[in-house]
Amino acid sequence: MRIGILLNERGGPRALDMLTDDMRRAADEGFSSCWLSNIFGMDALTAHAVAGSRVPGIELGTAVVPTYPRHPTTLAQQARTVALALGPGRLTLGIGLSHQMIIEDMFGYDFARPLRHMDEYLSVLLPLLNGEPASFAGETVKAEIELSVPNEGRVPVLLAALGPKMLKLAAERTDGTALWMTGPATVRDHIAPTITAAAEAAGRPAPRVMCMLPVCVTDDPDGARSRAAELFEVYGKLPSYRAMMDREGAEGPADLAIVGDEDAVGERIETLAAAGATDFVAAEFVPGEDAARTRAFLKKLTAGS
Repeated sequence: MRIGILLNERGGPRALDMLTDDMRRAADEGFSSCWLSNIFGMDALTAHAVAGSRVPGIELGTAVVPTYPRHPTTLAQQARTVALALGPGRLTLGIGLSHQMIIEDMFGYDFARPLRHMDEYLSVLLPLLNGEPASFAGETVKAEIELSVPNEGRVPVLLAALGPKMLKLAAERTDGTALWMTGPATVRDHIAPTITAAAEAAGRPAPRVMCMLPVCVTDDPDGARSRAAELFEVYGKLPSYRAMMDREGAEGPADLAIVGDEDAVGERIETLAAAGATDFVAAEFVPGEDAARTRAFLKKLTAGS
């Protein structure tokens, strides 16, 4: 199982410089990938283009870019331009629906048919990312267009998928799924078997299952869980994540955070690998001495992966 890092965006005029420093550190320490969320801060793809052009080698991914606010042609054009700046094989485009409260209440788009939206969105996005023309007329998306960005190769896509129908779509159309707030039992009993079976039935390669969770190596697990409960509280209220927590038997995000000493954290991460995760992406969330201890342990895991 590959070990990656979720980069924490920091504010101020040096935000991109600090992001570059964090990315360079992760690359130097041997992590397989760096991921950026795309919520209300910096645009993840643009930030990867700037920082990643200064740091060679390491895979860079978005976790995830919401689809509704961008026509698939626009997203494909941006992603291929970023991939051109980074070099072949470095960018993985993670995309997702986001959530009804964001798409409807904040952006003003209709969230009534999310599965149809994503299926039709991929019908335009994927050929364009593969360097092919897109010709599609659906109920939610239309396009008759070709891009001329001079890429070599394709840009792989991970689809944020939790429900059975979205996992099936991810298996049949994309390279796998990007998970957040999804525990090992749910990966083992629901995510991995559902997406793997669908990929096999479609004659597709084994899908990538990227699992991202908060992690902290500490002698104060109760304190770390309290901090996780505060920082990630909103995810326990969003229906899609709430459904995964209910599957896991978790009361909230604090129960999904991987915390404890080195043995406890290592055991939980090994459980994810055994459950079918191909990638573990660590979301570091505690500062100070525990942050240094967490990173040192993750480096050790990376060296042995």
